[in-house]
Amino acid sequence: MNIQQEYSSKKSEIQKRLKQFKELPEKKYFSEFLFCLLTPQSNAQKCWQAVEELSELSTFTEKKVEEILRPKTRFYKTKTKYILSAPYLWRKEIKSKIRADDPDWSRHWLIEVVKGMGMKESSHFLRNIGFSNNKIAILDRHILKNLEKNKIIENTKIKSKKDYLEIEQKFLNFAKSINIPIDELDLLWWSQENGKIFK
Repeated sequence: MNIQQEYSSKKSEIQKRLKQFKELPEKKYFSEFLFCLLTPQSNAQKCWQAVEELSELSTFTEKKVEEILRPKTRFYKTKTKYILSAPYLWRKEIKSKIRADDPDWSRHWLIEVVKGMGMKESSHFLRNIGFSNNKIAILDRHILKNLEKNKIIENTKIKSKKDYLEIEQKFLNFAKSINIPIDELDLLWWSQENGKIFK
């Protein structure tokens, strides 16, 4: 099955998932923020389990957060620090600043303000709350592997922000050339790797 055939077979499910992101209530944005702080080099589904457990806490303490993160995410001590600062950052800085109409500005602002969020993580967060608008990309392993497979890039290593932006533009151009929006192509490739459409 080629990419267009597979896309056709999963298109409605993918679009339904992206619609859910766009319709996500604001009160759930913070959970997505926590999720994207946890995902680097970790299993996404286990990270979401951690977020669900974190959401049951009345307050975040180092001991409680570490207990939740230790079995579910890599670098749990560093990520515990990110999680402990997240509620203050969210209330004081992020909640009122991110903009649905300008994903690129929002991404760069997040990178400047949030320790633990780089290009990929901030792109992921904005996509998961419906703010990406097919203008920014989550250059995760499944994306890079498929771009290499389709001879769009020769190297899957991203060494700098400049590298990220160059590969992102190639991904945008490729998605446009095959007439599949990048947010949809991302979920298509994710489902090939993991067998389901997730986050």
